[in-house]
Amino acid sequence: MQYQGVLKKMKTENLEQIQYYLDMKTDFLNMNQLLNKEISISFVQYECLNCHLDKTVYRQGFCKSCFFDIPQAADWILKPELSQAHLDIEDRDLAYEKVVQLKPHIVYLANSSNVKVGVTRKGQVPTRWIDQGAHEAIEIVETPNRYLAGITEVALKAHVADKTNWRKMLKNDIEDVDLVVWRERLKAFIPEEAQQYFIENNSETSMNFPVHKYPEKPKSLNLIKTPKYIGKLVGIKGQYLIFDDETVLNIRSNEGLVVSIEV
Repeated sequence: MQYQGVLKKMKTENLEQIQYYLDMKTDFLNMNQLLNKEISISFVQYECLNCHLDKTVYRQGFCKSCFFDIPQAADWILKPELSQAHLDIEDRDLAYEKVVQLKPHIVYLANSSNVKVGVTRKGQVPTRWIDQGAHEAIEIVETPNRYLAGITEVALKAHVADKTNWRKMLKNDIEDVDLVVWRERLKAFIPEEAQQYFIENNSETSMNFPVHKYPEKPKSLNLIKTPKYIGKLVGIKGQYLIFDDETVLNIRSNEGLVVSIEV
């Protein structure tokens, strides 16, 4: 069977074992069903996720002109503390920014390689944790807007990591930690404006990834440099496909590439 479509973040379901789906335009591929099968992936062309033109992807699946123009790629996306919609101040598109920024946001702790702090919209729980390859996570603050979550994250990352070590995550080299203990330890460092939004007495959420074999020395596949790759799929974690020769493909970093997948 052959499928073709532009790579976008895989959709997920947090069931007993996480289910992964790749949108191939005319088909939804359940990637779990491809485990232990040999698949071929070939780069066909670019397709910007915004303008849909065959233009070189610059960042986040967007061509350069779209990246510097559309609100979906503005600085506050990666730096929530820069959000200003709550002040009625526009960055690129105030209507869009109000829709996204003025929703409840969660500040959380996740353990994917080590304990890290992060921010996501409440509606993205637990999707955000799955995308980061976290095998456990806990909500610590729920704020009414993105700005308050952002300044909370900035304050907390002085005391805990805010990045995932992707190699350790893929090797399943995970520190054994108690996120409830970490939540209580960090409470004192939450900014005064967000203290009232601290979440008491909640428990961790666990994630079970479909991985048959973890790589010891993961090698990242770049489809531009290696436009055709064939390998046996042995696992999926975060947004990575893991193959039996320890090659890993980060779907997120290859967004905006049209690929042909043959099973």
